[in-house]
Amino acid sequence: MARKYVILDTETTGTGDTDRVIQLGYIVLGEKVPEVQNEFCSSDVPISFGAMEVHGITPDMIEGKPTCQETTAYKRLVELNTPENYMIIHNAPFDLGMLEKEGFNTQMKVIDTLRVAKHVLPDEDAHRLQYFRYKMDLYKEEQKEADALDIVVKAHDAIGDVLILKLLLSKLKDEVASKFPGENPVEKMVDLTNTPILITSFRFGKYKGKTLQEVAASDAGYLRWMLTGMENLDEDMRYSINSALGN
Repeated sequence: MARKYVILDTETTGTGDTDRVIQLGYIVLGEKVPEVQNEFCSSDVPISFGAMEVHGITPDMIEGKPTCQETTAYKRLVELNTPENYMIIHNAPFDLGMLEKEGFNTQMKVIDTLRVAKHVLPDEDAHRLQYFRYKMDLYKEEQKEADALDIVVKAHDAIGDVLILKLLLSKLKDEVASKFPGENPVEKMVDLTNTPILITSFRFGKYKGKTLQEVAASDAGYLRWMLTGMENLDEDMRYSINSALGN
């Protein structure tokens, strides 16, 4: 059986621990005809106004809809959940964490395009999906792609974002192929997803613009404070600080 590539996005009631999935959208590649799944689902958790501002999904749009687990999209995702298939998400920990609350634990190989982009395009001003939509001129290609798949494009809509992600994946695959010649670009993207990112300089705070090595030499105490005093310190920054300190 041909391996499948599931390009996925969710929209949720919010970003907190108790928030839940209210839209599940994905495209499955690997057969001659791509498969599109896109469903709204209901939740007992109210949609926060901040979330509505982002995705535009209002309570009346999900009223009477099945729960996430009851949707055809979810049931099909469970069928696809085997180790030979690939799950492609931009910022995978968020969506996978949300799907875990619905009882879904992925067995697929995961490609996080956010992490891949940070590895192969480290100097970009941002690595958000909508940033790349414009920076890489993906918006110029999306209508043709949408028409072919019979999808309506809306920013921050799960299936609309999946469409952009499909275009971004193609660009990143080319980037990975040129940076790592001789390696299978898809497997390399899986590898990069699981590889810590070495951050070389500060983009925030009092040492903005300074390299971590410079700060390690002049104010190692500040870096040590970051490791112990910043609860929400990004794992890549933690890894990079430890590297700079020689830990």
